[in-house]
Amino acid sequence: MSRINNTVKSIKMSETQQVSAFPLPPMQYINHYTDENVKRGKIPQPPPLIQDNYTMFGVPFNADDAIIRPLESQGLRRLYPQNYDHKRELKKLNHSILVNFLDLIDILIKMPDSSKRTEKLEDMNLLFIHMHHLINEFRPHQARETLRVMLEIQKKQRHEIVEKFQKHLETVTELIQKSLVAIPDDLSFDSKALVQTELLKVKAEVEDTEMDIEPCDQLDRMMCDIVDSMSK
Repeated sequence: MSRINNTVKSIKMSETQQVSAFPLPPMQYINHYTDENVKRGKIPQPPPLIQDNYTMFGVPFNADDAIIRPLESQGLRRLYPQNYDHKRELKKLNHSILVNFLDLIDILIKMPDSSKRTEKLEDMNLLFIHMHHLINEFRPHQARETLRVMLEIQKKQRHEIVEKFQKHLETVTELIQKSLVAIPDDLSFDSKALVQTELLKVKAEVEDTEMDIEPCDQLDRMMCDIVDSMSK
């Protein structure tokens, strides 16, 4: 019984550890990006830009193609005019899809083996392609709006930082003003302290000079005193 419980616990732990939905990058590729290789410039170079045709999800693409290719280049028949209103055309396509779906249900009920079922599926497929194409044409507008919102958020954050700095500056300025007001006008104590420090400095200099003089002999000092008294 204990063995079964341990097995169940190990399974639960393995399930909880598998959080990421994507596999880890290959270690043989990550090991090239060490700090030493980055400093020496030995990291693998990025792949070159695609200049010609390429295939993505089994669909061929050309590097010079527009981001949103027109329907005619994909071999599809356009169901709306060249100059159109996106909102109006999307509503019309949505209504057409609903009508065709009801027609498809009616065909499946009455004539499930009829060729009209395949035709109706192709019509609905074409309608969905047109709807997705119109939605994709809003991608550049979505990218611009996303960038605009990001810039507005950054602008707001910077304004908030500036306001905080301004408040801190005002607080510091107020503290300095209060400190200046609190300084006493009578500085006699400070002047006395300065005089004492000057006297201490002079005394220290005198002591230094006295220590620099060589010591005098007692007989020499007596002779000097006798000469001084005779000169007087």
